[in-house]
Amino acid sequence: MDIQVTGWRKSTRSGQQTACVEVGRVLGGAAVRDSKDRDAGHFTADTAQWAAFLAATKNGRFDI
Repeated sequence: MDIQVTGWRKSTRSGQQTACVEVGRVLGGAAVRDSKDRDAGHFTADTAQWAAFLAATKNGRFDI
C-alpha cells in the first residue's frame, strides 16, 4: 500500500545542519525520514504515537 505523504519539512531549530530528520503529514499521523537520504524511505506514526513522542521530547526524555 502506498501512503501519501505531504508537507515534508525540517525543523527550524535544525538551522543549516544536514544531519536532520524531516516530518511529513499522513492521514492519521506523521511520517519521518532522513534528510540526507530521502530515497531510503520513511516510517509512520499514528496520532497517539506522534503525540507521545513529542511530549517525551519536550520533557527531556531523550536528552543526553
